Amino acid sequence: MSVLPAAFADLEEFADWALPSEGDRYAKRLASTMDELQHFYDVAFPRLTESTDYLKSVPLEGISDEDRNLLWLFSSLVTVSFPVEVWRQPRVPESGAASVDVVVEPVP
Repeated sequence: MSVLPAAFADLEEFADWALPSEGDRYAKRLASTMDELQHFYDVAFPRLTESTDYLKSVPLEGISDEDRNLLWLFSSLVTVSFPVEVWRQPRVPESGAASVDVVVEPVP
């Protein structure tokens, strides 16, 4: 059973990145290796414009589970972009045990 819209079936291997909260996405980033982050980035990033255009056409009220998962998946791509593009490590460099906890998040 597909968890993403049919047009994005090639991203199904990353369905575990379709996480509903920033905290969940950040925890997955920290638990992932750089090879895993790089692979996700390399496959998903080229689809960013297409997914954005697709999601712009989707009304948020009554959004399907598949479309919501796509939105969350690409929210995860944002979460991994800096580690892949800049830091070359999952954690923020020289941040020690510091963390940021999101108290309120946008809801589709």
